[in-house]
Amino acid sequence: MDFQKPAGPNPIDQERVIGKPTPRIDGPLKTTGTATYAYEWHDVAPGAVYGYIVGSAIAKGRVRSIDLRAAKKASGVLDIVTYKTAGDLGLGNFNTAPLLGGPEIVHYHQAVALVVAETFEEARAAAALVKVDYAKDEADYVLADNRDSAEAKDNRAAEVGNYQQAFETAPVKIDATYRTSPHAHAMMEPHATIAKWEGDKLTLWTSNQMIEWSRQDVAKTLGISPEKVRLISPYIGGGFGGKLFIRSDAILAALGARQVGRAVKVTLPRPFMFNNTVYRSETIQRVTLGAQEDGTLVALGHENWSANLPDGGPEESTLASKPAYGVPNLMARVKVATLHLPEANAMRAPGDMPGSMAMEAAIDELAHELGMDPIELRRVNDTDAHPVSGKPFSRRKMMASFDEGAKRFGWDRRSATPASRREGDEWIGMGCAAAIRGAPVMTSAARVTLRPDGQVIVETDMTDIGTGSYTILAQTAAEMLGVPLDRVDVRLGDSDFPVSAGSGGQWGANSSTSGVYAACVNLRKTIAETLGIEADDVSFADGAVSAGSESYPLAEATSKGALTADGNMNFKGRGKEHEYYTFGAHFVELGVDAYTAEVRIRRMLAVCDIGRVFNPVSARSQVLGGMTMAVGAALLEELHVDPRFGFFANHDLAQYEVPVHADIPDQEVVFLEGTDPLSSPMKGNGVGELGICGPSAAVANAVFNATGVRVRDYPITMEKLLPEMPPIA
Repeated sequence: MDFQKPAGPNPIDQERVIGKPTPRIDGPLKTTGTATYAYEWHDVAPGAVYGYIVGSAIAKGRVRSIDLRAAKKASGVLDIVTYKTAGDLGLGNFNTAPLLGGPEIVHYHQAVALVVAETFEEARAAAALVKVDYAKDEADYVLADNRDSAEAKDNRAAEVGNYQQAFETAPVKIDATYRTSPHAHAMMEPHATIAKWEGDKLTLWTSNQMIEWSRQDVAKTLGISPEKVRLISPYIGGGFGGKLFIRSDAILAALGARQVGRAVKVTLPRPFMFNNTVYRSETIQRVTLGAQEDGTLVALGHENWSANLPDGGPEESTLASKPAYGVPNLMARVKVATLHLPEANAMRAPGDMPGSMAMEAAIDELAHELGMDPIELRRVNDTDAHPVSGKPFSRRKMMASFDEGAKRFGWDRRSATPASRREGDEWIGMGCAAAIRGAPVMTSAARVTLRPDGQVIVETDMTDIGTGSYTILAQTAAEMLGVPLDRVDVRLGDSDFPVSAGSGGQWGANSSTSGVYAACVNLRKTIAETLGIEADDVSFADGAVSAGSESYPLAEATSKGALTADGNMNFKGRGKEHEYYTFGAHFVELGVDAYTAEVRIRRMLAVCDIGRVFNPVSARSQVLGGMTMAVGAALLEELHVDPRFGFFANHDLAQYEVPVHADIPDQEVVFLEGTDPLSSPMKGNGVGELGICGPSAAVANAVFNATGVRVRDYPITMEKLLPEMPPIA
């Protein structure tokens, strides 16, 4: 089905079920511990054995030799996988580094062996006996030292008007350089897989966000047909982009299972999640703003440097600045330096999130320079069209979000003079920032079945990474077919099901619900034809099907058996005339200890406009999670590289600091009313990443408002604030 803007009545618009606050239907399973995660499929692979990965102890070089003799003699050991036994492996579609290293090594903790034993403890003990002799090469680990040699990504560059001349002649200028630190996904559930071969067919019970991408990736890596690979991943304990791609646990479990002839379980220890999987690259960003005295922007420049392995992509922070403000002269440049750290790749709102940390802080700096309210500066430069493409936005309510937020937050009580509000031992400040994130979609399919007992079955390989996919897909089917929510059974995360969009990029909710919508449209036609009524003039409600004066119980359509329909929603025509984004506004109030410079968040508010909100309960949770992660990026999170060996030294949750409950006080989330009929048949957009775009800058701006100290090097820690804090008197 090709998406077209609905010309007539849309069943979704009745909003009997969709759009209603609905507790997550998978909640009871998760809170009782009965939801089955990747490592917990005990019944499907009886007699499964355990694999433990040996990671490289160097970041760049070669394996001279591997001595397996002691390890193979250890208790319980069945066999050991290395590059010598694995055969030729392909490089997956989304990987810049082989998932099994040797003889070449390209990053620290790259897998070099898998020890397979009867128990986990035996495999781990034997892995410590594997002796690897390395030839270590010189390597680079510091972005600042390699900034000048970074490669320009011209396909990501943009220039509108005459930026250089406009900036040079602007009466008011900001020229600031910001640094965002490298970040780890650090999700609670580790990467984990159970692999089982039945003849030449491979089944992986794994933790993965994108089922079809990864099925293709496994097949390409192992050199087998995709039809021979099945992935099952119904529950995922967090992903944030780190599980978009197949990682070493899946490939080595498959290799180990093939080598020993038994099912093999592999999980990555926490340090491997930091050094063996992907992370968000550090960035260095230069933002230049030129404005008239009234705040009108005449020039905007955004240059971004990030790092990756050879042939790796950038952390494209200019994504945050290109659509932000109406400016006639714009320049965006992206460069990537080669470092020999683990692969840098997608993390929640890749590009947009760190880009907002610089862009929205620079706007605040310009407002201060002009003596102008930061919200009013944004209002002066608001736009209905994308500055680069010139296309209108399908929906842009950014200033409406700011106005609603300012009223709710009490923005009029903010002092425009930094370091002017003191309460006890704390300097108090407020900050705000725009929330901007693209609203892409992907082709998505589903299968919907109406059974004679009245139960509706929804099947799609869509995943739920804690985002509420089960619930919104059930709401969609219940709305379309006029049945109670408890009559819908949603089945996800199996590559045997129709291919969906998967979870990532803020495209999951809008795309996957559209796929279920398409399947339900087809099933409605089948039901109408079965009942002998006109499909174009039919309504489904309260378990009945009606057309004109005729009405039939829904169950009557299944008198001869279950009815099934597949549906596929593609968006080939979308985007030709419009740009699709989500917008919002973030507000933060905080206190900074006058003696220690400790920052304490007092309250946070997000106002978001995403078109139709499919489920306010789970949408709110998504924004809260993004806001919390953004506080971590602003104040706490930073991966530290050991320059001797090229690995992230703080590679566990004891040393990699993330916010805890005591760090996060009151958070409020508000959604503007309205729909976006140009976006999808569901008339909504995703929200999983909008919540993380902007709050970090709002924190930085609030710190400046509280203290008068502008820190451009995230995270904003005490030692960066203390030297310039206001006098204590």
